Amino acid sequence: MKFQFKTLPANFAFICLMLSVNTYSQDTANTHVDGQSMTQQLQTLRKEVIALNRDLFVLEEDLLFPSSTQVVVYLSMDVGIYFDLDSVELKLDDKTVTHYLYTEKQIKALYKGGVQKLHLDNLGQGEHELTAFFIGKGPENREYKRATSLTFSKTAEPVSLELSIVDSSVKQQPLFKAVEL
Repeated sequence: MKFQFKTLPANFAFICLMLSVNTYSQDTANTHVDGQSMTQQLQTLRKEVIALNRDLFVLEEDLLFPSSTQVVVYLSMDVGIYFDLDSVELKLDDKTVTHYLYTEKQIKALYKGGVQKLHLDNLGQGEHELTAFFIGKGPENREYKRATSLTFSKTAEPVSLELSIVDSSVKQQPLFKAVEL
């Protein structure tokens, strides 16, 4: 009996504490603090957390990819009459760094002028080679795989590279280009 008597007050105290917290939270849910309701305060807090998260992401990217070693590769498309993109494989210095498979929604966004950040990496200074393989459907709905490459020199400054797929009405073929921005 002593065992039950000793645990009863602890359980009772816990239950009373939970009931008082619940009652307090219900009483304060509709009260105003500094002219704001709890829901307004929560919305304000939520916005602050989102802004802080964004700032932390930018800081993390700056720390992980300092400008002295940063290389960014973008992808853009023009029109899309002669080529339907399925995927892109990206190699830097003969090492596969990205293989991206596209959805129909992403392809439509690229056709409308969207630009995708395909890859972000750290590279040492010197000569490097970027090779991109484009896989999809070409003219007459045939399987199509083409590649383009670019040799670029990495200095202490960040490097931005653009891969572009452009329709050539003269050749009635897609053109695949890689340029340094």
